[in-house]
Amino acid sequence: MGQTLTLVLDDEVYAEIERRARSRGTTAARWLAAALQRSDVLLQRLGSSDSSADTAERQAARERFEQHFGELDLGYPTGVENEQIDADLARAYSDTYGSV
Repeated sequence: MGQTLTLVLDDEVYAEIERRARSRGTTAARWLAAALQRSDVLLQRLGSSDSSADTAERQAARERFEQHFGELDLGYPTGVENEQIDADLARAYSDTYGSV
């Protein structure tokens, strides 16, 4: 059993679909339906019966992402020392407001 789908296409896109359909002796609707059914991209997006492939792809992507995790040593404190924070604030206030 088939389903009906209504699409709104740009005139240029429709003209190209219609041209290709005519060259094969069919209608634009039938040509486009056949093209979509042949499309590997569409079939991959719909998902295959092998969900382990999808899971493996997700795991590989996560591992690539996690390669960016880690530490960075800037060679100076980055705000975890209260004494350094106080000194930075005092310097900033004195630069802005002069001596207090």
